[in-house]
Amino acid sequence: MRDRFGDAWDLLFHPPVAHRGLWSPDGPPENSLGAFHAACAAGYGIELDVHLSSDGEAVVFHDDTLKRMTGLEGRIRDRTVAELAEIRLAGSDEKIPTLLETLALIGRRAMVHVELKTAFGEVGPLETRVHEIIADHAGPLCVIGFNPYSHAWYADHYPGVLRGLDSWSWERPASMAESQRKAYAQLEQVELARPHFLALGLDVLPHPRAQELRAQGMPVVAWTVRKPEQWDAVKDHCDNLIFEGFAA
Repeated sequence: MRDRFGDAWDLLFHPPVAHRGLWSPDGPPENSLGAFHAACAAGYGIELDVHLSSDGEAVVFHDDTLKRMTGLEGRIRDRTVAELAEIRLAGSDEKIPTLLETLALIGRRAMVHVELKTAFGEVGPLETRVHEIIADHAGPLCVIGFNPYSHAWYADHYPGVLRGLDSWSWERPASMAESQRKAYAQLEQVELARPHFLALGLDVLPHPRAQELRAQGMPVVAWTVRKPEQWDAVKDHCDNLIFEGFAA
């Protein structure tokens, strides 16, 4: 895999990855340019989330709706990129950045985990725009996400992109049927998704199927680690961590 993905493969294992950048309640907010700059300065990798704006631009934001991070009503997908650029995050001076300007800021300074927030039945537009952007990025990166059909799309269209499959919790999301939740919790979607590594939530670790795959050469990254003791409890079953709230 090192021959195929170069530095990006090595950087899956070290350093630790700052969840939504190196943000804090007293510092830059999550998924902001300030948080990404801070992660680069501290020598960490970066995880970030990407949605499409109403006019088809890839913007960095976690939630489907604006409320939690901006106080505004409505969905991020219903605003243009110009409208989103005028919105400030969590009472700060930080705006909602595009993926293009985020990667320009990071450059070669950090490994970037780009999480595609692709809903079921909507595979294609977000993946296409993201790839148009990352194809010209000189630094190490990978794409991650929960939707196995999104991964399959990437595997079919751009097999040279490093991909990491996120897990679903043992608990069922409200929008998911119980039968599907059980299948995904057991990682039955791995065959469809064809990832190069797994990004598993702490609540499913250690995971018996993941350990089988890890023994076959598929790395496992744990998320979201918020205390050192959480990492101590799972580190023998994982190769790296996505963290927030402490110095990893």
